[in-house]
Amino acid sequence: MKIRFLGTGTSTGNPEIGCSCEVCTSSDKRDERLRASVLIETDGKRLLIDCGPDFRQQMLCAQHTGKYTGIDGVLLTHEHYDHVGGLDDLRAFCAKEAVEIFAEGSVAQAIRTRIDYVFEAHKYPGVPNLRMNEISREPFSVAGINIIPVRLLHGQLPILGYRIADFAYLTDLKTIPEEEYAKLKNLDVLVINALRHKEHVSHQTVADAIRQIEKIKPQRTYLTHVSHHFGLHAVMEQTLPATVAIAYDGLEIMMI
Repeated sequence: MKIRFLGTGTSTGNPEIGCSCEVCTSSDKRDERLRASVLIETDGKRLLIDCGPDFRQQMLCAQHTGKYTGIDGVLLTHEHYDHVGGLDDLRAFCAKEAVEIFAEGSVAQAIRTRIDYVFEAHKYPGVPNLRMNEISREPFSVAGINIIPVRLLHGQLPILGYRIADFAYLTDLKTIPEEEYAKLKNLDVLVINALRHKEHVSHQTVADAIRQIEKIKPQRTYLTHVSHHFGLHAVMEQTLPATVAIAYDGLEIMMI
């Protein structure tokens, strides 16, 4: 399995418009972060988790390392714009058949409302061909790949993370219901959000993320969905446990 981090930033991205802090003016490319998303390649299939407003730019960057001609499924964590704003750009992958989208019912309805022209019975030429699949918290499969949804709470909003084999992607969470930890046992790689150091109403702090990691006990962890208040990549990586790294845009990791 190969995981490519398309974006690792929060909703504003890094640098943030109008900000001149040390992170936003950093010359370290790892401090430049598009909105959070990952592309997973396994068993000859490709799955995308979230499709934010930077998707087109992210895929153009990804083309430098390989040709991407198909996406077998898109897993949506929730309906916030920084996670779904690029769905229209999936049209590049719809030439032969529909791209399958997987989302909870409330998220699916929000998407149908926002981009209603995509789901009309009589579409005008050129709109993306997306097929919406409503999922529950029960395991399901996409192109033969088994997916386990994980309930997370983004403040008070119920959202989903996903486990695929021994990899789990948990973003935008503030808390994890106790009963969901059983789904996160024996992970090789965990990706989890760590927005900043100061408390936030709906996102984990760095300290929150470390406590979750200590409880889940994955072999390796990558922090994502970070803001400019997180700190400089080069400085922060020196402060983390040996098994915890900071993800950055374009990072690719391999799992056996």
